[in-house]
Amino acid sequence: MPDHLHWLIQLQAMPLSKLVLQVKSRSAIAINKARATSGHVWQKGFHDHALRREEDLTATARYVIANPLRAGLVKRVGEHPHWDAIWL
Repeated sequence: MPDHLHWLIQLQAMPLSKLVLQVKSRSAIAINKARATSGHVWQKGFHDHALRREEDLTATARYVIANPLRAGLVKRVGEHPHWDAIWL
């Protein structure tokens, strides 16, 4: 997505806040390097939603995977480089 990120992740040893901080930091460094710029890439904070029931997993994975299709970025879900998910 061009202006936001949807993830479906299973946390293991690291708390979500630390994972998000690391991803934002490392990706901002890479983006600024690629653009030959400096400064903020991400806004502060994030919104999360924990899945509570196992049956929510497949529906949520399908929603996340279909986002680029709904946004008109691809014509088929399989065209997006990150379309595959272990939960489908």
